[in-house]
Amino acid sequence: MPYEKYGSDVIVDMLNLYGIKYLPLNPGASYRGLHDSIVNYGGNKPEIIECTHEKIALGIAHGYARVTKEPSAAIVHDLVGLLHGTMGVYYAYVDEAPVILLGATGPMDATRRRPYIDWIHTAQDQAGVVRDFTKWDDQPHTPAAVPESFARAYRVVSTPPYGPAYLVYDSNLQEDPLLVDVPSVDPKRLMPPDPAALNPRTVETVAEMLVQAKNPVMLADMLGQNPVAVERAAELAEILAMPVYDGGRRFNFANTNSLDVTGSRDTLAEADVLFAVEVRNFDGPLTRLNRTTRETEEILKPSCKIIDISYRDANIKAWAQGFLKLREVDVFATADPAIALGQIADAVKGLLTKNGKADLKARRERVTLVHDNLRSAGLERAKEGWNDKPMTLARLSWEIWAQIKDEDWVMTGAVLNGWNRRLWEFTEPDQFPGMPLGTGTQVGLSLGVALAYKGTNKLVVSIQPDGDLMFDAGSLWIAAYHKMPMLVVMYNNRAYYNDWEHQIAIAKDRGRDEEMAYLGMELTHPAPDFGLLAKAMGWHGEGPIEDPNKLGPAIKRAIKHIKETGMPALVDAVTQAR
Repeated sequence: MPYEKYGSDVIVDMLNLYGIKYLPLNPGASYRGLHDSIVNYGGNKPEIIECTHEKIALGIAHGYARVTKEPSAAIVHDLVGLLHGTMGVYYAYVDEAPVILLGATGPMDATRRRPYIDWIHTAQDQAGVVRDFTKWDDQPHTPAAVPESFARAYRVVSTPPYGPAYLVYDSNLQEDPLLVDVPSVDPKRLMPPDPAALNPRTVETVAEMLVQAKNPVMLADMLGQNPVAVERAAELAEILAMPVYDGGRRFNFANTNSLDVTGSRDTLAEADVLFAVEVRNFDGPLTRLNRTTRETEEILKPSCKIIDISYRDANIKAWAQGFLKLREVDVFATADPAIALGQIADAVKGLLTKNGKADLKARRERVTLVHDNLRSAGLERAKEGWNDKPMTLARLSWEIWAQIKDEDWVMTGAVLNGWNRRLWEFTEPDQFPGMPLGTGTQVGLSLGVALAYKGTNKLVVSIQPDGDLMFDAGSLWIAAYHKMPMLVVMYNNRAYYNDWEHQIAIAKDRGRDEEMAYLGMELTHPAPDFGLLAKAMGWHGEGPIEDPNKLGPAIKRAIKHIKETGMPALVDAVTQAR
């Protein structure tokens, strides 16, 4: 007679207790006990999202967390599944995504291993594979240890700076029957710590620096993790008529706001106080890079004071150099950005009331002129090569925008070398969940965004590079199988062109034949037919389209299909390299 409950049932209890809604996974026998518990004991709650690769499973959990701002989860097979998924774990760490990765191993008891297969799929310290790019890992050895382990993982990943945790469950723990009851935990008493505020002295210092500055500039990078922080940043910018430069890792500031100066290096160069909030990458906006020599030129003037409010060093690791270059600053503090910005705004209001704000009107006029010039220059530049075949990236961006601007949309995937921000109107944090990451990640993230909005009227628009999709073409099946309504527009330059550009630069620098740079870079002869591929996976597919005048109608038909069927659609647009 079967037992009433098994070890893996306890894991499912914890997943549901903490409100985990979906479990992306690629099947693996090492967690067969957990799989059975999900579908039979839990009634497919959390809901399984069947994936074609472990990396995609991690990407879906990552993209989902970007949207919901809550921890998500995924499952990978034992050692080999973990190895497949390491890229997804790494980028969840780099991008500060709160993902709980569940895995399996063993049996650790060697006497219970099947010949050969259980041996080569078992490691002494399986979590060691990802320990350098997770916030925490654990391998509970009994079902009784599962609740505390899971509760700690949930708290760790949802405490800033966010990041992934890995929990490993021995196959015996999963499959053995429970002989005693396992006490649960109370999630309400195990939540992350309250958000931290700035020291009052730091608030006073920062407020005085900003009020006294002639040309303060705000640089923001990860504020979109918390929409309230985005609102507070806008409020502070308005109070001071302070220009804002969006670093782009999340939505930080509306590009329609007249104080937005993203792209204006001159504004950064003129700054006497740089107010950096949740910035991870200073050098991107603050230096000019010679891509051939790797030399950088500083944009800020030496006298510029720097205020740095961030969690950047709170989860620093030595293995991957994701902490980036160490930069000297005048004020460095860690606090919740929404709280810190509110504190600083209140202090600034007090100082302005006391000392007056005569020069703020003139500053706003100057900043507004910069903003308007940036917008008009972008629109003017977009006209260059308007009717070229293949189409320019600006034309691709504009044709997408023309079809979606009246929809309730969210954009994920490629940013088209900044053309989307120049030409579209980004006004709300949920319109841009976050920047694209490395090759082989974007389709997974986009699927996660689409999953998060499944069942809503939100139009998920994924601009999908061809090289990225070639890594994971089978992932298209996931969206069709799980009926994820989403629009994919291919950014198809038929090449791994980022690397192609590097090869051209090196050849030029060495006085060699740059015409040979295409070798090992092109995606043609034959050129993949992504429209046909999409159809084969159950999507509506059109293309390839080289004539930009035909792109808008194709996108319109795709959107109509999505609305009528609730199924995904892909339009393959062939573009110029850059």
